[in-house]
Amino acid sequence: MNDREKTVGQSKPMETPAARSNKKPEAKPAKLGREVQARLGQQLRAMYDDVLNQGVPDRFADLIKRIDSNGSGNKDRQ
Repeated sequence: MNDREKTVGQSKPMETPAARSNKKPEAKPAKLGREVQARLGQQLRAMYDDVLNQGVPDRFADLIKRIDSNGSGNKDRQ
């Protein structure tokens, strides 16, 4: 291969998935401490509690009622 055929920035051939799987992982997976996990849990609960307390918008409630009323007629036909 001459200089014209080399790809710019390519210093070594691309690795294949098999070649990557033979490498040992150098870093251990990160683990969260109990305090961090507890804080994340509190924040997630607070966020989802706010969402639950917002309730269902009227247009969604109306749509659910319409679907339920249409669905009840179909059950008798089956």
